[in-house]
Amino acid sequence: MGVAPVLPQRHTWIDALRLFAGLSMVGLHATADPMGQPFADASPQERLGPMVLRAVLYTARTELFLMISVLLLLMALDHRPRGYGTVLQQQARRLLVPFIFWTAFYAAYGILKAQQYGYSDAEIARVLSPAEWLGFLLLGDVKYHMHFIPTLFALILFFPLFRLSERQPIWGLLILILLLVKRNLDGVVYQYFWDTDVLPYLARLIKVTTYVGYGMAAGAILGLWRKFPAKDRISWVPVLLLIAVFLFYFKAISTARVVETGAWDFAYEPGYWADFLMPALVLALCMCLAERQWPAWISKVSMYSFGIYLCHPIFLDLAEITIRDLPLPPMQQVLSKLAWTLPATCGFVFALSKMPSLAWTIGLGSLPRLLTRGQTHAHLE
Repeated sequence: MGVAPVLPQRHTWIDALRLFAGLSMVGLHATADPMGQPFADASPQERLGPMVLRAVLYTARTELFLMISVLLLLMALDHRPRGYGTVLQQQARRLLVPFIFWTAFYAAYGILKAQQYGYSDAEIARVLSPAEWLGFLLLGDVKYHMHFIPTLFALILFFPLFRLSERQPIWGLLILILLLVKRNLDGVVYQYFWDTDVLPYLARLIKVTTYVGYGMAAGAILGLWRKFPAKDRISWVPVLLLIAVFLFYFKAISTARVVETGAWDFAYEPGYWADFLMPALVLALCMCLAERQWPAWISKVSMYSFGIYLCHPIFLDLAEITIRDLPLPPMQQVLSKLAWTLPATCGFVFALSKMPSLAWTIGLGSLPRLLTRGQTHAHLE
């Protein structure tokens, strides 16, 4: 152990993680068909390319975004301590106000895709149902990516525990125990409550309580970064890379099963551990390389990561509608969607950031005055 590292004004290694997580979500969602399935009607040979690309991008997962968010919150609290109530109030403004905006937007926008795919009546009924709106607001299930914000806010409720893990990094190992609990509880809940209205809420309760392990791991990684000098942390890289190769081997086996069957593989337990541990491993690896020379441009563009995450389904839906009648094999579908969605989303988010009246919707700029007089410059602080 040694003297805690000097903290620069910008933490480029964290910015790189934010950017990687945001962009990888675009690729992740583009590598499935419009129904969110692994191109079940295609041949295994046609599924191979998209699923290999997905396996690489899935090293980030939404869980990496959650860990980065916790990490930045803990760093902000170290810099400027605040009470529990104040933290929750600030995070509610920064997370939940934009969340309500995008929930309303995607509730309406989803009807567009439904009209093109022939289920508009069901989608309109869904949007008009009070019970569905309960799910929209509590679970974020109005769109496949919106679950992130309510999950993150629920996780923030436990931030005092994450500060304990920062001081005593050994608590970060709770991620292993809690992921084991999640695996077992999910099996029970899905078995006994399948096709019931309560299932999504039980699954989310399990997810939030067991994802405390990710917060504990994020706190532990921050504690290790502060406690050990760069030369010590660099020496951990070969071991972490070996573990990464080991985990990716199991991801490859799981991917091969998906390629063969055309269905997502939830039964392969080593694949479960590889998927859910990889985000923590990626964060730990970047922590070990924090003092390396990272490109300066990363910090300039990473501020748009949250907006890219929030807005990419707008353009991904348009891409899927455009190519749905074209006889394209899966890999060409994926590349076509990415070629349109990535630049269109980035341009849209950049435009929003320059509009004072709307920049707050992507975590930039100030909130509307009727809601608060405070500022919000990033959803992760």
